[in-house]
Amino acid sequence: MEPALIDGANTGFILVSAALVLLMTPGLAFFYGGMSRSKSVLNMMMMSFSAIAIVSVLWVVVGYAITFGADQNGLWGWSSGLVGLGDLTNGATFGAVEADAVTNTYALPDIVFAGFQMMFAIITVALISGAVADRMKFGAWMVFAAIWVTVIYFPVAHWVFAFGVAEEGGQAAGFANGFFAEDSGGWIVNRLGAFDLAGGTAVHINAGAAALALILVLGKRRGFRKQPMRPHNLPFVMLGTGLLWFGWFGFNVGSTLGSTAYSGLVLINTQVATAAAVLGWLGVEKLRDGHMTTLGAASGAVAGLVAITPACGFVNAWGAIAIGVVAGAVCALAVTLKNRLGYDDALDVVGVHLVGGLVGTLMIGVVGDQTHLLEESLVDGGSLGVLGKQALAAGAVLAFSFVGTLLIALLLKATIGIRIPEEEEELGIDQVTHAETAYELGGIGGGASLTGTGLPSSSRVDA
Repeated sequence: MEPALIDGANTGFILVSAALVLLMTPGLAFFYGGMSRSKSVLNMMMMSFSAIAIVSVLWVVVGYAITFGADQNGLWGWSSGLVGLGDLTNGATFGAVEADAVTNTYALPDIVFAGFQMMFAIITVALISGAVADRMKFGAWMVFAAIWVTVIYFPVAHWVFAFGVAEEGGQAAGFANGFFAEDSGGWIVNRLGAFDLAGGTAVHINAGAAALALILVLGKRRGFRKQPMRPHNLPFVMLGTGLLWFGWFGFNVGSTLGSTAYSGLVLINTQVATAAAVLGWLGVEKLRDGHMTTLGAASGAVAGLVAITPACGFVNAWGAIAIGVVAGAVCALAVTLKNRLGYDDALDVVGVHLVGGLVGTLMIGVVGDQTHLLEESLVDGGSLGVLGKQALAAGAVLAFSFVGTLLIALLLKATIGIRIPEEEEELGIDQVTHAETAYELGGIGGGASLTGTGLPSSSRVDA
């Protein structure tokens, strides 16, 4: 294929979108950090920032080659020329995406697309960290992140995002070969033809299933269901929510790979679904508890953002509102399951990201718009075909991520260990692991020991 002329406006749009997606990870650090207890907020935020460091390097070294290299039976990719992004940085290769089989609508450099997709890999790993607050060794987390992104995320991203040469009727139909190595194409997007514009399966179901497996191996926090473990800083939570909401427009709208009217549809759907999810979550809180909380509003917003991620380009505004309301209500109910079932999902990764990702992925088959799907959904045409494909895609990613993460976690537990000792958990992982504390409390400095203050650690009140 001859190199296409680069569209500067669309290239700039994707560069800005990439920066917005990166901003989501510091936003997540504030969101998770505020939800943590005061003695572990720094560790929680460090997990997100370490994900930026680890995944960025691995993406350049092997991640792009596995995700967008030449297809290997739809399961993963590999092209040696993409190791270290050699073919992209040395040859400055161009790729083109066509809106239809005839008219070239916009073209972007491959290297820009590689940078945009890097940010998706980063935040997927960071999302998992919220489930293991207070108790996972930081060194073990870093090793886990490196292994997990390589053997779980990169292949799954290939399944979902590598729409190279399309099978007839798949989501990729009408897209020219470009951005990817020749013969690329993941089985979910190309062979199954399931729909996921921005990563409901590859990002949210993937991270949520991994979180569930990891916490089952890691075990519960000391005092789980016996001691109050409330968020220590709700303003941090709200700040993080705002940054996530802002950055999510890069996540979803950027996934259209161009600045078009279609991008506007995705923007509107992202906004109204998120707003509707806030209302859905608050409604459940009001009916169930008699009050509406700031934490509920923040959690509802994130649930809506998660749910609309796969569906944002395949529904109309009414469908987006429906997805938001359902996601907000269902996720509000789902987060209570950890108390009933006894698993310690510290910051509700399973209840928001796994459940929200499932809601959004499946709802495409319920309220999808034929105009954008080019197939009939349950509401728009009365067909169960799309719903069946969505369920298969969601189930496959969930099962692969859960089982794969379980094996990784068990291996790490048997070798380097994954959990800090009880006494260190009681004292606080910030002080023990990082030799710092987030706040000056009664003269306790960053490197000070609680025992050196003359105050027993049990008398210290953590929000």
